[in-house]
Amino acid sequence: MKVRPLHDRIIVQRLDEGEQKIGGIIIPDAAKEKPQHGKVIAAGAGKVKEDGTRQPLDVKEGDTILFGKYSGQEIKVEAEEYLIMREDEVLAIIDSK
Repeated sequence: MKVRPLHDRIIVQRLDEGEQKIGGIIIPDAAKEKPQHGKVIAAGAGKVKEDGTRQPLDVKEGDTILFGKYSGQEIKVEAEEYLIMREDEVLAIIDSK
């Protein structure tokens, strides 16, 4: 199944942060917070403005982004978990440079 976001929405896959250690203590998976950064898997065509033209998105497929703790709606597609959110919920794009 292929999912295509509409308008100014994007589909994001959370990136794992690896094993968290605090003072030499390994935190179990159940106590870990979900990562607040991820990779954009798909992006919509952009928001339609009042005059009928589309405003293109700033984020694109493949970008790594930061988003808020309670951003987006969780969805499950073929046993994979994703977030679908509006572009305005994105806080920043992480540059790999």
